[in-house]
Amino acid sequence: MPQPVNHPDPVSLRLDRILAPLHPLTREDVIWALDLIKKKTAEADPRLRDLPQPLLLKHFQSFAETAMQLIHRRPGSEHEAERFKRWLREAQNVLL
Repeated sequence: MPQPVNHPDPVSLRLDRILAPLHPLTREDVIWALDLIKKKTAEADPRLRDLPQPLLLKHFQSFAETAMQLIHRRPGSEHEAERFKRWLREAQNVLL
């Protein structure tokens, strides 16, 4: 009898690709990540409820800053892209 094949989670795959050091961050990547966070929040993911308030506020501030950059269509610098990736890495354990 053949063994079942474990397919990688598409969310994990995309997040890993976005966080890869050599991957150039695109507007679509940022929108996808913000949408993922919005969905997790709307679903009242238990991992979010267990976060200490200071960390939750820090994540919210990063989310809001990133969203505002997109709204104002400011071109992102390499520094801003790295800052977003760093925040996304920190939030990764809550997202998956």
